[in-house]
Amino acid sequence: MVISLTVIALILSYLAGSIPSAVWAGKLFHGIDIREHGSGNAGATNTIRILGWKTGIPVLIFDLAKGWLATSLPLFFKAAPEGSSQMMTLQIACGIAAITGHVFPVFAGFRGGKGVATTSGVLLSLHPFLTLTCAGIFLVVLLISRYVSLSSIIAGIMFPVLLMTVFHTPSLLFRIFSIVIALALLVTHRKNIGRLFRGEEKKFIKLKKS
Repeated sequence: MVISLTVIALILSYLAGSIPSAVWAGKLFHGIDIREHGSGNAGATNTIRILGWKTGIPVLIFDLAKGWLATSLPLFFKAAPEGSSQMMTLQIACGIAAITGHVFPVFAGFRGGKGVATTSGVLLSLHPFLTLTCAGIFLVVLLISRYVSLSSIIAGIMFPVLLMTVFHTPSLLFRIFSIVIALALLVTHRKNIGRLFRGEEKKFIKLKKS
């Protein structure tokens, strides 16, 4: 029974992550494929930059929500005792499934986004206070630099640093997961890092109002 619930939770998590909110919103409300414009990324940042706040903010909230929901599924299914290492393992597995779905969505030809918002939703479910702290770091760096990519990278790196120095956790798996997330952010933003060093990265300004 537990194995069946786990499999169902993992499948639902991947399918939830696969819902391409940016792609669908762009096609439904603006008649364009967001992946063919701007950075080519099917995420909230590119959506806000190309289609405006009214479309981008709902996309951001939806992508956050699907990460949070996927990570909460094991709790809903009571697949393991709450607070146990088994529950943490299942939650992280469902979170990874949702992130994978966002990056490689079955509903959008396996061409998705970088998964920053969905990953944030996953981390918000696992450790709300630390995630909100890193969100504050993201906003501070964004206000100073106006680079979304740089803000995401710094906030992502600070998550495992703060987890291991300030917000101590007994879960070794969670610590490893936080490091993997930080490294994955560096990999998915490698082109942005190159543009930052060359001074070619676009700042988060001059947004459309509609």
